[in-house]
Amino acid sequence: MDLKLPRILLLPGMDGSGELLREFVGALPVGVETTVVHYPGDHVMSYTELEALVWAAVPVGEEFVLLAESYSTPLAIRIAAEQPEGLRALVLCSGFASSPVRGWLRDVAMMLPLRTLRLVFPDVVVRWLLVGSDASQVLVTEVGSQIDWVEPHVLAARVREVLVCDVHAELARVKVPIQYLRAAEDRLVAVECLEEILMIQPGTAVTVLDGPHLLLQREPEACAARVVEFLSTGLGVRF
Repeated sequence: MDLKLPRILLLPGMDGSGELLREFVGALPVGVETTVVHYPGDHVMSYTELEALVWAAVPVGEEFVLLAESYSTPLAIRIAAEQPEGLRALVLCSGFASSPVRGWLRDVAMMLPLRTLRLVFPDVVVRWLLVGSDASQVLVTEVGSQIDWVEPHVLAARVREVLVCDVHAELARVKVPIQYLRAAEDRLVAVECLEEILMIQPGTAVTVLDGPHLLLQREPEACAARVVEFLSTGLGVRF
């Protein structure tokens, strides 16, 4: 008899709404249960405060997988490092264990005024940085809408948390299998971020897919298939 895959607990990207994960969730096989954590868009919460929010969503008495996108990957690493009961695997999409922006670019980003963050996301920037030049206008509009949903000072605070994050020590304490989904055309998170993770967790299963930074949105079916394959193989269950 086939065994059911664990529940997937999903942590969203910087928009925090979770709305951009709908296509990925819909691409998972029927019967795979999911929980999407939502972050508020109208007030600032640090990674530490968001961690408490995620812990409140961790299933009790149930096996689960933690899947995080970009901004939430350091947060997911922090949770996984505590080895919560029932956690079976950690999946990081376009992720990082320390700031993906380094050197003088990081210094410049730290000085950006709050209002600038809303102004630098017209459609052309959304395409170039996030979804790819060939993305549908529907997706471009949806991504832009979710970015606009977040108050500028909240978005600024999230960017600055990313710029100073460092979860190397926590990553070293993760005991469950790890999968890394890398977007081959990622313009925000360089391959060096993956190499950094592999130095600490060399057993990480790496999946590289053609696509831009928002890989779960551009390639939901391919990402879902690879995640299910990893979980089915790595956890010794079938679906």
